[in-house]
Amino acid sequence: MKKVLVAYESVKGHTEKMANYIAEGSRMAGNEVDVKHIRELKKEGDIQGYDAYFFGSPTYHRDMTNTVKTFLFLADKANLKGKIAGAFGSYTHSGDAPKLILDTMAHVFHMKATDLSSLNLLEDKIATDEGMKACQQYGRAVTE
Repeated sequence: MKKVLVAYESVKGHTEKMANYIAEGSRMAGNEVDVKHIRELKKEGDIQGYDAYFFGSPTYHRDMTNTVKTFLFLADKANLKGKIAGAFGSYTHSGDAPKLILDTMAHVFHMKATDLSSLNLLEDKIATDEGMKACQQYGRAVTE
């Protein structure tokens, strides 16, 4: 059993839904999962102690939100080298944030990024059965 952190930013609630579905999928794989809004994580100790991490952000103007950028500076101090990494997010037109986050996790933090790449869903697909299943499968596959 792995201990997993799903940390997210959500402006309209779409990325939060994804976070919860991803957590469900990881729990299906037998893991203990904490789901937290990034505002709850104020110091590096709040981030440490997990085996796997999912970081999520909606995409705005082809980028992650500023709060996620600030959070990534905090995460960098947590020494996550070698930990399992996944990234996710919602979008309406470009969807660049999850890839940027996963690249940071892999190349800056030196985490083990999933071969599945990041998970990126159109906002109107998240609440569908297909969207829910995609998130659950991602959470399960990354942490199995």
